[in-house]
Amino acid sequence: MGQGLWRVVRNQQLQQQYSEQCFLQRDRERGRRVGPPLADPLQQRRTPQCQVPGTDISHLLRVRRGKEEQGFIDLEMLPPELSITILSYLNATDLCLASCVWQDLGNDEYLWQGLCKSTWGHCSIYNRRLPSGFSYRKLYMELDEGSLTFNANPQEGISYFMSRGILVDHPKEIAKFIFYTRMLNWKMLRIYLDERRDVLDELVTLHNFSNQFLPNALRDFFRHIHAPEERGEYLETLITKFSHRFCACNPTLVQDVGLSPDAVYVLCYSLILLSIDLTSPHVKNKMSKREFIRNTRRAAQNISEDFVGHLYDNIYLIGHVAGLGTTETRQRELACKTLANALGRILLQAGRKTLSEFISKMKSYELSL
Repeated sequence: MGQGLWRVVRNQQLQQQYSEQCFLQRDRERGRRVGPPLADPLQQRRTPQCQVPGTDISHLLRVRRGKEEQGFIDLEMLPPELSITILSYLNATDLCLASCVWQDLGNDEYLWQGLCKSTWGHCSIYNRRLPSGFSYRKLYMELDEGSLTFNANPQEGISYFMSRGILVDHPKEIAKFIFYTRMLNWKMLRIYLDERRDVLDELVTLHNFSNQFLPNALRDFFRHIHAPEERGEYLETLITKFSHRFCACNPTLVQDVGLSPDAVYVLCYSLILLSIDLTSPHVKNKMSKREFIRNTRRAAQNISEDFVGHLYDNIYLIGHVAGLGTTETRQRELACKTLANALGRILLQAGRKTLSEFISKMKSYELSL
């Protein structure tokens, strides 16, 4: 809160002459100065008069420093707009603590409305006419409770939101809620989307991959819908839906480069496997750019070498394309191992044996992971 206070004070950019004039005027009223004030009349005409000395922030800070007072300024002494701006930098926990000191300010509806919409970007209740006595603070508590319930049991969490009128039982509304929310556990979210394919379809359509390079679009996709760690057809479903959506968002690229949903399907698997190959510390002989181009073009013959080479450069410079939902290195490597096994099985079952060299290279270090 202290950092927010000083940031706002700096943004006000009060003029030094204004604060000095208010300080001299207050001293004259209290009789603390001896003799007439030395001030230029022309300068006084240019300087606005201070009507309410207590609202002069610079003067307030000077007085506090002179009295050697400790702690922060009482927010109730500041203009309400400035106090609300300061408190807007707080999270929900700190705002609750601030409301114990400044009850009216800490319970301001605008503050809690901002917290709700910044944490849960879309809720069906936002678009409805709110009843009298509605409280955004209470809504925040319900949203937080529902998110915790979802992270323990996805079905019960969604049912909780619907029972409170926060969400409407419609796949598109649920997909928007998931898309604009970062409070949901990615493992539970993956379980829920695997069961609700209608919600998954709507969630995919919310992505806009226009004018995005393929690896960057795949990273953005996996940031919202995490790749599975276990074997199964769910991963194949994700890649298939992404391929069709990417082509639908980039019709010009499809014509110029010769991409198709099947070609994007193959390139996505190649990029994921290349990501594992280049980022895993257990792979001693890394896949070279020439090898990647050769193996990929055998599966997607219509794609130019330059385009495939740019794909390799992107992975080499930026890194992994699959967001696996964890920051711990060991867990990430274990997830990469199971993902590589699943990809190899799917590619071979699909008859794409032209990538067998690429996959066999992955087999050499699967056990070491």
